[in-house]
Parts: sequence; C-alpha cells; structure tokens
Amino acid sequence: MSEKLTMSPYLARETFYMYTMTDLDLWRYVKMKKVIVIGCPGSGKSTFSKALHDVTGLPLYHLDMMNWNADGTNVPKCTFLERLHQALEKEFWIIDGNYGSTMELRMQLCDTVFFLDYPLDVCIDGIKSRKGKERTDIPCKTLENEDNEFMEFVNNYNTASRPTVLELLHKYSHKRIIIFKDRSEADKFLSQIV
Repeated sequence: MSEKLTMSPYLARETFYMYTMTDLDLWRYVKMKKVIVIGCPGSGKSTFSKALHDVTGLPLYHLDMMNWNADGTNVPKCTFLERLHQALEKEFWIIDGNYGSTMELRMQLCDTVFFLDYPLDVCIDGIKSRKGKERTDIPCKTLENEDNEFMEFVNNYNTASRPTVLELLHKYSHKRIIIFKDRSEADKFLSQIV
C-alpha cells in the first residue's frame, strides 16, 4: 500500500513510510483530525494549509499568528505556548508552521504530518513571490525578504533544520506522514481528496 521512502542514509528505511499518490483511495476512508504542516519557509505551508482546511473543514491555526504582534514584535514565549496549548487541546486542528522548539510536541499529538520538502530555489521563489502581498497567516507586515538573519535561516534550512525534521519523522514514523517533493504533488493530493 505504501512505498518505502529513501530520504537519508541514517533513517531506517524499513520502518519509515510515506503515503503516495497510489494511496489516494485510502484517503477516502481515513479521517484526519489533528494535522501539522511543516517545511522550509517559502515552501507554501500556509497556502497548503488553507487549501487543506477548505477541503476538510478542519480548523486552521497558524503558528505565526500565535507568535507575532501586529507591530512586528514577538509575544512573550509563555503567551505563545499558552496559545499553542489552547489549540492543541481541541479535538480537531490543522497547525501550520515550523517553530522547532514545539515541533516534537505537535508531532506527538497529531495523527497526520505533511512535510513540504521542496528544493531551496522553490522556497526562495516562494518568499520573493509573497513580498508586499496581504497575508492572513501573520498579523504584521513582515520584512523577511530584507532580513539577513531570516534569509540565512532559509539558506541553511537543508543542513541545519531538515535533519532534525527527518529525525522526528523517523521517531514518529507510526504517524501518517506525507512528504511532497514539489508543489505539483501537493496540488494533485488536494485535488484528489475532495
């Protein structure tokens, strides 16, 4: 039913599976209740999450909305965690965002993980394409395109953050894990689960 996923030599391939397009018949019978969407900034997590929300009707929560004030400052860590825990206590949710310090908690509690594992150039293009656009996934206008620290994080994502994500996916391989390698796979998935 699922095919083995070859992503990294340090993952035990025999225990790490992903759902593929051939598994779409299964999706007609599987009910997602608690979903996380992760990936490099610019991969389209919020766009995918909104589309998944539209298809499933699951409530959508953006971590950026929990973490940022309208003036572009961060909320205190305790406020962010309180907001996150309020969402996690609900029976149904889609939570969009990375926030590595809470990723394992969200992975523990979800039943489904979508990992948008796109090439760096796709993510950089995604960041450029949203510059100056109205966004509903963050309460402030961001200057992330001009922020050197942010762009350094994005440029180093595959070497600094992605290995940790892969380790967590391996640790929680009993969850339903869907990894898209390009936008067309995500679009096809959304179009076929309606």
